Parts: sequence; C-alpha cells; structure tokens
Amino acid sequence: MLKIEGEEILKRWRKNRPQTPFPIVAILSNIRSAYNVGSMFRTAACAYISELVLCGITAHPPHPKLEKTALGTEKLVKWRYFPSTLEAIEALKSEGYKVTALEITKNSKPIQKVSSKDFPLALVVGNEVTGVEDEVLEKVDEVYEIPLFGEKESLNVAIAFGVAVFLLIERFLSGV
Repeated sequence: MLKIEGEEILKRWRKNRPQTPFPIVAILSNIRSAYNVGSMFRTAACAYISELVLCGITAHPPHPKLEKTALGTEKLVKWRYFPSTLEAIEALKSEGYKVTALEITKNSKPIQKVSSKDFPLALVVGNEVTGVEDEVLEKVDEVYEIPLFGEKESLNVAIAFGVAVFLLIERFLSGV
C-alpha cells in the first residue's frame, strides 16, 4: 500500500467534485477561538460547501491565528461577515435557504433526518461555551443534533462542524 500525495490526491478529489459547491452555508455564530474558525475554513474547503458566514465575535480574515489552522483555505472558501447572527439569518432566508441550527434542545432532531428537499441549507454553529443563542434558536426553521453515545455531552465546535457538514453532504447526495 503506497500513500499518494499532493497533486495526485487533488486529481482524485477533482474527479468526484461537483461542478458547483454543495448548497450548504455554515453560519459561525460568536465562535471564540480563531483556531477553531481556521479549522472550520479548512473543513469547508475540503467539503466544498458554498460559504462560511462569520458573525459577531467570530474571527475573520486576515487573522494570524485563523490563518495558522486554515492553511491557506481562507483564500479558497467564500465568506462574508455580519455583526449579528440574526442579520445573517434574515439575509440567508431572503436568499432561499432553509436556516437550521446545530444544538441540543428538547425538540432537536438527529441530523441524519435532514432530507434532500431541505437544501439549500444554512447551518448555525454556536459558541464553544454557550452554544447557539436562544434568540437565534427562535429564528431558525429547524434544530438538529449530532447523536452522541459516550459520557461527554458535547464535541469541540470545529469537530462538530466537520461531522455535521459531511453528514449533510451525505444526505444531499442520497437524494432521500
């Protein structure tokens, strides 16, 4: 088994990549760590999603800590900034997105329940400590959670983002 590297890997991915990015936008709401934001840029680039929407205190390029973990992907991923997550939600709804949140609530559904008819889809990912704000949860169309099976109640936000994005792509591609 020989590993492949660099351009050979990219050739493989380009064969599978759709002509346009997946109809998924991630709304990063008040993410405290610029390192987490950089990691999310890198995941967004690898997943080939449409856009990152950065809100509130979320770091945005240019930012040295973000760039350290983004590894250049901040130049590849389309992004925009809103001072408020509520403004971002309003804008995305007006653009035809179903706006959802990644959070655990009394009425949240497993993210595997997303249907292909739910796209284009925007997913709000919240603060590392406080999660998605209550006023934001009131404005979204649906709340989804990542089912966990261990003894810890939550994942790191950048990890949760990656899991959620790839599950959403799988649901989109399934046509279900």
